[in-house]
Amino acid sequence: MAQDFAWIRPEPRGIHVVPADCWIDPSEPVGHALVTHGHADHARGGHGRTVATPETLAIMKLRYATSDGALPVGYGETIRLPGGVDATFVPAGHVLGSAQILLEHAGERVVVTGDYKRCPDPTCPPFEVTPCDVFITEATFGLPVFCHPPIEVEIGKLLDRLAAHPERCVLVGAYALGKAQRVIAELRRAGHSQPIYIHGALERMCRLYEDWGVDLGELRLVSDATKEDMRGHVVVCPPAALNDRWSRRLPSPVTAMASGWMRVRQRARQRNVELPLIISDHADWGELTRTVEEVDPHETWITHGREKALLRWHQLHQRRARALALVGYEDEDD
Repeated sequence: MAQDFAWIRPEPRGIHVVPADCWIDPSEPVGHALVTHGHADHARGGHGRTVATPETLAIMKLRYATSDGALPVGYGETIRLPGGVDATFVPAGHVLGSAQILLEHAGERVVVTGDYKRCPDPTCPPFEVTPCDVFITEATFGLPVFCHPPIEVEIGKLLDRLAAHPERCVLVGAYALGKAQRVIAELRRAGHSQPIYIHGALERMCRLYEDWGVDLGELRLVSDATKEDMRGHVVVCPPAALNDRWSRRLPSPVTAMASGWMRVRQRARQRNVELPLIISDHADWGELTRTVEEVDPHETWITHGREKALLRWHQLHQRRARALALVGYEDEDD
């Protein structure tokens, strides 16, 4: 099957759409890039032309000062690329603006997922299953051990700990784009209406989410508060600030971390995390395999992550698959 798709090539720096001479999530500047979402291992500045959802372009402008040559494409919208390739952006459910990209050429359909998850998220539209011939997927949590619990359970743990220690605060480490806003939105959905304090590094991205209609409730900057102000409250910061000198200004914080990697106890111990919260913006093992079954492609290509286990699953289920040697994709503080 792979030889039939000579028009799309996995190369070390990204997925090359040959007839259009464009790249999907390239790891270095190119003349023409299609970008699935705003995380730094997928979105980079310096491209001659950048095609992405309006939300992703807004994120790239904020984070990377990228705006020249930007072409916004809404969900469900199809554009014609050079060489007779059609590209349609479909929700991926990963973070605000995240999209799968459906490519159609010569009667063949290829879906590039970027990063994705299948569970509901109040900050972005849900993943949409899109039938195709070749399904190009991530495998960040591509091991059977990774089974993410319902987020309601993890948010419940956070709120229970907060109630049990009103003289302290709960300090949640969360990735600055996507995870922090999702944790805040899920707290609001759970009925937590108290002010939430945030690290200054999160402010601009939280405001951007609000500009795109995501209700985060009352947010206050830690820099504007006293220790007494923050007792009995949730504080959200980037993971790097959890054990930084910055945290000394907080009232005896209960240190928490929101990440799919909190399933691995050693990772929690390494970060001195008292309250691990298994909250991920990536598909877990069950979601990865279920998605392949629902999409039912002729062949699966795996871009990055735990490729070997997912390849073996395909073999056991008599499905064709291959791992791609792409560079530049990282395991973020998911």
